[in-house]
Amino acid sequence: MRDVVLFIAMSLDGYIAATDGGIDWLGGQDAGANDAASYERFIAGVSDIVMGYTTYHQLTTELMPGAWPYAAQKTHVLTHRALEAGQAGVAFSSEPMEALIRRLKQEASGEVWICGGASVVKQCMRLGLIDRYHINVLPTIRGAGIRLFDGLDAPIPLQLISTESYNGIVDLVYSVR
Repeated sequence: MRDVVLFIAMSLDGYIAATDGGIDWLGGQDAGANDAASYERFIAGVSDIVMGYTTYHQLTTELMPGAWPYAAQKTHVLTHRALEAGQAGVAFSSEPMEALIRRLKQEASGEVWICGGASVVKQCMRLGLIDRYHINVLPTIRGAGIRLFDGLDAPIPLQLISTESYNGIVDLVYSVR
C-alpha cells in the first residue's frame, strides 16, 4: 500500500494562503535562492495528485496558464461540476474523496500527494487519510488568511521523521503515529 502525503507550505503562524486565496507571499528570505529543493525530491516519488477544483482553477488560470506543472503525474480533480476532459493526465472526479483516496492507496505506484486546497486537506485530515505530513514553514507571519489546521474534531498524533532548513524555510516531515 502506498502513502498519502500532504506536502504544503504555510506561514509561521499557520496560514497557507491570503484571505483571497493568493499565494504571492510564498518563498524564502532571500529572493532568487532555490526554495524548491525538498519539493523536487518529493515530486519525483509522486505518481498521483489529488486536488480540489479551486486549486486546479487557480493553477490553470492564474499561476501557470498554458503550462501544466504535473505532466509526469496523474491528477485527480475533485469536483461536482460537469466538466469536459482538460489537460492530458487530468481527470475530473465526483467520486467521494475517501473512496478515491482509498482506491489510489491500493494501486501499485508512487505516493499520492494531497495538493490542496484547504477544504480538501481538512477533509482528508478529519477522515484520517493522510499518512505523512511534509510541511514547509516559511519565514513569514501573515496574521490573516486561510488557516491550515483549524476546525479539526480531534488531535492527530504525529512522529517526527526529519527536519531540514534552507533560505529561512524549515521543512518538517511527520508520520501519523
